Amino acid sequence: MIDKHLMNKREFIKSCCLLGGGLAFGLSNVETLADQLGSYTITDELWKWSKETYHYSKTSNSVICGTCPNTCKLSEGEYGKCRSRINYKGKLYSIAYGNPCAVHVDPIEKKPLLHFLPGTKAYSIAESGCGLRCLNCQNWSISQYGPKETQNYDLMPGKVAAQALAYKCESVAYTYSEPLTWFEYTYDTAKLMHDAGIKNVLKSSGYGNKTPVKKLAKYLDAANIDLKSFSDDIYKELNGGKLQPILTTLQTLKDEGVWLEITNLVIPTWTDDLDMIKRMSEWLVNNKMDDCPLHFSRFHPMYKLTQLPLTPVDTLEKAHDIARDAGIKYVYIGNVPGHKANNTFCHNCGKMIVQRRGYSILRNDIVEGKCGHCGTVIPGVWK
Repeated sequence: MIDKHLMNKREFIKSCCLLGGGLAFGLSNVETLADQLGSYTITDELWKWSKETYHYSKTSNSVICGTCPNTCKLSEGEYGKCRSRINYKGKLYSIAYGNPCAVHVDPIEKKPLLHFLPGTKAYSIAESGCGLRCLNCQNWSISQYGPKETQNYDLMPGKVAAQALAYKCESVAYTYSEPLTWFEYTYDTAKLMHDAGIKNVLKSSGYGNKTPVKKLAKYLDAANIDLKSFSDDIYKELNGGKLQPILTTLQTLKDEGVWLEITNLVIPTWTDDLDMIKRMSEWLVNNKMDDCPLHFSRFHPMYKLTQLPLTPVDTLEKAHDIARDAGIKYVYIGNVPGHKANNTFCHNCGKMIVQRRGYSILRNDIVEGKCGHCGTVIPGVWK
């Protein structure tokens, strides 16, 4: 099995060769982008890991990206804020296509998705780049860099399907950085997975425009979206983005029938305002997301916020109670190992129906999608 940590180049080649002739490819085709692109200039031909983007428009002397709310307007040779899109001879190309910088096999609970195929594995992939600039980013070493700056693997969409099947993964997760930034790779791969009977999971900030999100949703089975705060000012200062596009993404995914879970990272002095958490919870309930599990996650000092303390557990517990009182049926506390709120309790009878230790399931009393104690339907995808 693939190690749960990022494989190095040698391990990746070995794992592909072990899968048989249909997946084997030589060392020359698994060179890093540093090898392939070190001498790249705009006058060169585009490399193999590029694809014309699906959502952009042209002006007389520039292109305008339509994938995310940044709507970058790029002159010849310029890159977008995400670092992975370039105006090349009057067309907008993604250079993050088939060259993931992270390849893992994860438990689905790590996304976190606690009401979606519990106990299964997700073949998890990430390209570099992101349209946001979160000061607390835990994956900054890939999200805040472009494909030229990371070590990458040659893994076109067809190979993803074969790898996922070989490692007995029930789903493919697009995760770690921002899958909506590398939309073309996410979309093409998701479509192939759908056709192959493999589930698709999106772990995202939700920072995308409605048209591409709706297009992708047709092939998604589940998503966990980071609702980083409920303040446009905080989004601007902490994340380098805006709130409304994330709310639109949540509504779009919900409307399209994608199983949806939501994560709110509670950062001391930034997103720990309990009144704001109450407003956020009420908005979710008012927009028919009371069945969507809400995860309050503990902040660990990271990236540009290393001066801050860990989130106090009692703050997370207060947020948990506020969300429950607002009407959200399933509220969890993450990044606090062993906490009672890691487990699932029936919203009707209150009895524990899933007991967890870390990412492992110790007990599951959900029977055919219902509480094994009182028979109440438990929202989620259970088989």
